[in-house]
Amino acid sequence: MKLSRRADHISPSPTLAIKAKAAQMKKQGIDVIGLGAGEPDFDTPDNIKEAAMQAIKEGFTKYTPAGGTIEIKQAICEKLERDNGIVYKDSEVIVSCGAKHSLYNIALALFEEGDEVIIPAPYWVSYPEQIKLVNATPVILHTDESTGFMLQPENLQEKITSHTKAIIINSPSNPTGAVYDKKTLESIADIALNHDIMIISDECYEHIIYDGNKHFSLAGLSPEIKSKTLTVNAVSKTYSMTGWRIGYLARPEWVIKAVNKIQSQTTSNPTSISQKAAIEALKGDQSKIKEMVAAFKKRRDYIVQSSFGFDRRSETLNEAE
Repeated sequence: MKLSRRADHISPSPTLAIKAKAAQMKKQGIDVIGLGAGEPDFDTPDNIKEAAMQAIKEGFTKYTPAGGTIEIKQAICEKLERDNGIVYKDSEVIVSCGAKHSLYNIALALFEEGDEVIIPAPYWVSYPEQIKLVNATPVILHTDESTGFMLQPENLQEKITSHTKAIIINSPSNPTGAVYDKKTLESIADIALNHDIMIISDECYEHIIYDGNKHFSLAGLSPEIKSKTLTVNAVSKTYSMTGWRIGYLARPEWVIKAVNKIQSQTTSNPTSISQKAAIEALKGDQSKIKEMVAAFKKRRDYIVQSSFGFDRRSETLNEAE
């Protein structure tokens, strides 16, 4: 007996490996700072935790529909209209066990052997591995500092073949921090429309941006590109809810229906209690977001200043903590 080809040909997540190694070193008494996982160190806000505890007390601990309750889908639709200016129906939304799960569901629903998916590099480590898991081919498009690590439309054009099925855009980007401007996104959207290519828009870090940058959702650019864009997001980064495992996918409806079938035969529903917590996160007090982002910015500024040899004054350190 031997492993399947898909199991043998993918690599384990280096992010999780680094996180596990850092935890092991801490247990050994080694002073180490783990910067591997994209995980806020803040606790989940109290109002969100209280919503989860209330759900438990009320017995909301059973199965829900595979793609999430109507209530959480409606909360997501409200959020997408409020924050991103895009109107969706609840039938155009599905809730999964984290954004990573949403992305893998897309791969299962859309890609197969012979298909190519363009991935700008540097990239989040799971993108190419998920594409390989469904026997499709990741096509890496390299970017560099000269363009702010943003994909350039002319370079995208060169990578497209008759086998190209989709492109993944991650803005704000993990790991580069690049935030795509509207003009660049419009150029990418035009190319996708001209070649009948789907766009997977990973927007998990939409609120963690600095220096006056603005996040633009690809699906909000036009009705035409909305029909070609799969918007992926989660509550993990914005609300410091990484362990709650709630992500979601929006539009188009024919993909949502396929993903719902797949999810019904794999994980079934995302955790019922976490769904209640996510509803409170999306609809409740949003002030904690600004507090966390302000703290992240202080830390970012301190690291940048230190890296370029600025004076490491103790008061600067205290502000960054």
